[in-house]
Amino acid sequence: MNPIFTPSLHSQRHQFVVDFVRKNKPNKVADLGCGECRLLKRLKFQRNIELLVGVDIDGAKIKKKMQGLAPLSTDYLQPTYDQLHIDLYQGSVTQRDARLRGFDLVTNIELIEHLTLPDLELFSSVVFGYMRPASVIVSTPNSEFNKLLPGLTGFRHSDHKFEWNRSEFRSWALQVCLDYGYEAEFTGVGEAPQEQQESVGFCSQIAVFQCFNVLPDRDEEEVFSYTLVYSVNYPTLRDNNTLLRVLVSEVLYWAEQMKNRWMEETTGGTNGVLPHSQTEQQEQSACTERLNCPGEGEESTESLWTKDQEESGTLNRFAVVPLAALWSFCPKIAELSGNLSNLRRLLVDQPQVKLSQDGSALLVKCEEQEPEQTDSDEEEDEEDASAVQCSHQIEPEEDWEANI
Repeated sequence: MNPIFTPSLHSQRHQFVVDFVRKNKPNKVADLGCGECRLLKRLKFQRNIELLVGVDIDGAKIKKKMQGLAPLSTDYLQPTYDQLHIDLYQGSVTQRDARLRGFDLVTNIELIEHLTLPDLELFSSVVFGYMRPASVIVSTPNSEFNKLLPGLTGFRHSDHKFEWNRSEFRSWALQVCLDYGYEAEFTGVGEAPQEQQESVGFCSQIAVFQCFNVLPDRDEEEVFSYTLVYSVNYPTLRDNNTLLRVLVSEVLYWAEQMKNRWMEETTGGTNGVLPHSQTEQQEQSACTERLNCPGEGEESTESLWTKDQEESGTLNRFAVVPLAALWSFCPKIAELSGNLSNLRRLLVDQPQVKLSQDGSALLVKCEEQEPEQTDSDEEEDEEDASAVQCSHQIEPEEDWEANI
């Protein structure tokens, strides 16, 4: 059946949901009958979604593909203020579970045709009467389209309990609206040839339900009939630990860049570190331009200098990078910390960061330089070289390659 359509029919159904989510921006979305989580894998990239839930009666099918919903490495390396939590449950859509109440959107893609008619009534009661999401999307095969599917006899799947024509689907949907206070719009995906579109309709028919009658919460006993199979929190800058990790990384990186640039300008050396990407190069350029061109009213405390400090009996040299310079010159650090006082407060207990005694500056260790050679050192080196040459003349090395 799928080769008839481009893109494939299941891709068109999923795209319909994605387009709805992009337009309406729901925060809490559940997919009933999620199967191998294909739709969920697409929805997890929609930044407005904060809670994404999948439910399926087949727990083994969920477990087979659930790791595809795990955060990517880029989600850890470059977290944003967006937050996403994903839960997968094993359970039946004919059973109530309080954790599924109050969602913005519940999707049921090619699900209801797998239910017996008594179970379909329970489904309607659970989804529209108990869960009461703001929006519900239901798709199901259109039996009128079946005559256009080559080689098809009977239902499209051996597990289908029924397949409705457009009139039957509309009748069921309008009765749901009447019983539970929803309105429905009808559409579909998988178009027939133009001359037959009106007579047979879409291959998959879709009803979009919108709740218009918000009922007061009833004092019902909370029921938890589903089994949690998988749960994951995506890293977010709203989490204090994640924010600190990113902030410290940015502070250490840009302090090192500013130290290297300052040392180049003051010593004429080539101690700079090249950025690893175009984005880093742009950010570094922005920071160093601010360093080179201080704005009006900027105090001299934003200049860098060096100081010697003893550590474990060893005298080390540090570049002193004022926090005011980091906060003023690097937009991402300013965004993450909010203000200079908060930046100091966030860094003071971080073991990777070495602050000055008054907490106003970051101490960045300078690389140790080899001591300059004196004339006597050069003479000793020449004598050592002569001695080595002499010993080579007395006992020449074996030519191992010649002996092989």
